[in-house]
Amino acid sequence: MKKCIKKILQKFRNKILREKSVEDLIKRGLIIGKNFNIQKECILDPSHCWLIEIGDEVTLAPRVHILAHDASTKRELGYTKIGKVKIGNNVFIGANTTVLPNIKIGDNVIIGANSLVSKNIEDNSVVAGNPARKIMTYQEYINKNREKMKKAPIFGEEYTLRNKKITKEMKEKMKKELEGCVGYIV
Repeated sequence: MKKCIKKILQKFRNKILREKSVEDLIKRGLIIGKNFNIQKECILDPSHCWLIEIGDEVTLAPRVHILAHDASTKRELGYTKIGKVKIGNNVFIGANTTVLPNIKIGDNVIIGANSLVSKNIEDNSVVAGNPARKIMTYQEYINKNREKMKKAPIFGEEYTLRNKKITKEMKEKMKKELEGCVGYIV
């Protein structure tokens, strides 16, 4: 019953905010692969979603915008620019990132938060910035973090909200151990 009410409320919210659900966009032609993870307030261009293709194992952090159109030319030329967006497999796009039309993002890519993707991104890359630029390879990033994990605080499933049993003491312990450093959680 709770799920049903939640779904109705979400539809009502989407209608008021003029947002389209991923299911609605798929009906319009959006292509999405397996294990797609989309966080809150993301925009997948609802007016041209059939020009967007997203691969397997892709995560969009909160407030990512993927645009397949650019109306900057509409007033003067009477036409809006449009272009396909293709996102490969095993891609993470950080919060508040905007992906512009006519962009191809390769496989095994991490895009840092607040980036503007205005050029294609090659496979096995970590990029960030405005405009997004390559920082290192995907493997360099993974290796760098693997080394950092040897000295950093590491927290298991019991320290997540998924556990539903995280205590105030556990939260305080986590805050103390993360003083001045980055840690890792399952």
